[in-house]
Amino acid sequence: MRIFFDVDYTILGLDDTLRHGTKETFQKILDDGHEIHIWSGMGERWEVIEKHELKEYISGVYEKPTDKFDERFVELKVPVAPDFVIDDYPEIVAHYGGVWVPPYFFSRSVDNQMERIYNVIKEFAETGTSEDKQYRSKGTILPLF
Repeated sequence: MRIFFDVDYTILGLDDTLRHGTKETFQKILDDGHEIHIWSGMGERWEVIEKHELKEYISGVYEKPTDKFDERFVELKVPVAPDFVIDDYPEIVAHYGGVWVPPYFFSRSVDNQMERIYNVIKEFAETGTSEDKQYRSKGTILPLF
C-alpha cells in the first residue's frame, strides 16, 4: 500500500519534534512491504524530512490538497494516489480513507498514536477495514454539526 502521512500536528509538533514512535512505526510499515509518502498543505516539506532524518523511510514528498481533493490532487501533480491516509484533518481521511489522529503539539505530551496507527494499518492490510473508531473508509460522509 501507499501510505500518506501528513506533517504538521500528525508527525510534527508545534515544538518541531517528531511524534513519539514515528521512526519505529515507519520502519515496521516498510518491513510489512508498504510505501510511505509524506504530504503537507504547506508544500513539499523536505526540510522536515532532512532535519529529522526520515529520508530512508520515504518514497515521496508532496504538497497536499486541502480542499476539492480530487481536483487539487491533479493540479498539484501528485504522481501516485494514496491507498491509506493518516492525518489530523478528518475531511481528507474521510475522502481517501485511512485514520484520523488527534493533533500532536509538544514532545512532553504522552502519546501512543503511532502504535495505534500501525495497528490500524496492519488490520486494514489484512482485512480491508478496521474496527478502530477513528478509521474511515474511502468516501465516508462526515456528519454535519
